[in-house]
Amino acid sequence: MVRRDPFQPAKRVAGQKQDVWSIVNEAATASPVQPIINMGQGFFGYNPPQYVIDAAKEALDRVECNQYSPTKGRPRLKKAIADAYSPLFGKELNPDTEVTITTGANEGMLSAFMAFVEPGDEVILFEPFFDQYIPNIEMAGGKVVYAPLRPPKEGAKRKTSASEWTIDFSELERCINDKTRMIVLNSPHNPVGKVFSKNELEAIGAVCVKHNIIILSDEVYDSLYYVPFTRIATLSPEIAKLTLTVGSAGKNFYATGWRVGYLIGPEHLITYVSTAHMRICYSSVSPLQEAAAVGFERADELGFWEQSKREMKYKVTSFCEVFDELGLPYSEPEGGYFVLANLGKVKLPEGYDFPPHVAERPRDFKLSWFCIMELGVAAIPPTEFYTDKNAYLAEDWLRFAVCKNDDVLEGAKERLRGLKRYMV
Repeated sequence: MVRRDPFQPAKRVAGQKQDVWSIVNEAATASPVQPIINMGQGFFGYNPPQYVIDAAKEALDRVECNQYSPTKGRPRLKKAIADAYSPLFGKELNPDTEVTITTGANEGMLSAFMAFVEPGDEVILFEPFFDQYIPNIEMAGGKVVYAPLRPPKEGAKRKTSASEWTIDFSELERCINDKTRMIVLNSPHNPVGKVFSKNELEAIGAVCVKHNIIILSDEVYDSLYYVPFTRIATLSPEIAKLTLTVGSAGKNFYATGWRVGYLIGPEHLITYVSTAHMRICYSSVSPLQEAAAVGFERADELGFWEQSKREMKYKVTSFCEVFDELGLPYSEPEGGYFVLANLGKVKLPEGYDFPPHVAERPRDFKLSWFCIMELGVAAIPPTEFYTDKNAYLAEDWLRFAVCKNDDVLEGAKERLRGLKRYMV
């Protein structure tokens, strides 16, 4: 009997090309322009609000907050989320049966896939997509099917709105067959910043009701919207029956390292997400759950949600001034904290020394590397969020995260003005 190499990795983790995050970090380390201004990854450049930090410190002094929490989450946090979201959902949410806590939204989505996706099942993603969706689906044995969001036709010529990235519903219908198990929706959208309109959500919901498809609605940026925001689960009882809504205390309270996520949905879905979560990591961090609970309990009283939205909208507007100055088109986000800028007018110097693993990737990887090495500003190449087939749609764009301190944004703007000498 021939035994396989005991150190051969499983196919689910083997053979993957170098990811965008390690390439950007590699360039940032090697860049002669230091310190790097990191506008790439979507972590905050500032602390959570003081009342939330104080709650975390206080929780660490309590014995019960330093021990295992229940698998479904600490009762106080589940109640705080149910209380916060019941008015938004237009119904009384049951914290014991309709809310579950996860170790970040990403693990929550993995739990949802593990709960409902069998090997061979298909899951539809709108392209571009957050890159973690794909390995999570494939870990569960699912097959990813892509329905593209079409970028604005004049996105390379003028400033456009994220609303101009559109769904072709005939393409969406063609993606569906008897193996389709789930569709993943992301609104506000990463990386586009699109807030799906009520009409778009009604059309998506109708398709899912027609074919009995579970909707996994990633709404982790749900406190950061600058146009009217509709939650797909609120549109009808039929749609609600199929919908799991994903949220993130880390995104809401500027604490992405805390890894506190949650899912809201009907009991017949939440039960099995909780079961999968128990098998993956059993429970989530106790003291930070307690602090997140305080965050939700006091947010309205302190005016936190409106302040957070107002401050982030200011950051978006302020940062985009540099693209207006340079005459570079960009897609104005309707929500979240990412800005897509079109650098089609930037001419990369002929013969520029890109390492082989960057030279073989689309043009946006070269733009990203170039901006890091020459300007000291890190941004993410968005073709990472596309299949190879449709990568051409984003090869002139870069994604910038504006969730940074205002002085950092001003420093990034000053460095980006250096693009002018490379523009045609």
